[in-house]
Amino acid sequence: MTATDATTEDVTTENVTTDATTDATTDATTTSRAAAEQDVRAVLDGLYAAWAANDADAFVTHYGEDATATLPGSYRAGRREIRDRMADGFAGPLKGSRVRDELLSVGFPVEGTAVLVSRSTVLLAGEQEAPADRPVLATWTLVRRDGRWLVAAYHNCPEAAPAR
Repeated sequence: MTATDATTEDVTTENVTTDATTDATTDATTTSRAAAEQDVRAVLDGLYAAWAANDADAFVTHYGEDATATLPGSYRAGRREIRDRMADGFAGPLKGSRVRDELLSVGFPVEGTAVLVSRSTVLLAGEQEAPADRPVLATWTLVRRDGRWLVAAYHNCPEAAPAR
């Protein structure tokens, strides 16, 4: 083996090692992203289970203390205000309602932050289908605090009704 061959072989071995390390890092990143995505999806599952139970206290356990919620014509600042408004809704027009939610995207723009976009429809008590003008598009910003994903901000707006 010549000096050139040895150098080429070393470079090749180094590249294989680098590629293997990159693959392992990619696998770890993919695995941790998949786990994080599963964790943030679980937050929405918990929220909607609390909604179905009409339990405002359980609903806001998934919100940070300083969370905000912005809906058309309404701004709610802080977990307590969100809880109080949900309790009013569950005692009134939302009593017996449930939510159909379709998660459209999950992103992690920076470590410890998740942004989810969903399409949601509230089905009032007794409804099997909601009117075409009821679906909303929602953006959820979650942050990881003390080992838990919590809603930091929620916003929704009406989805345009399908063209007729």
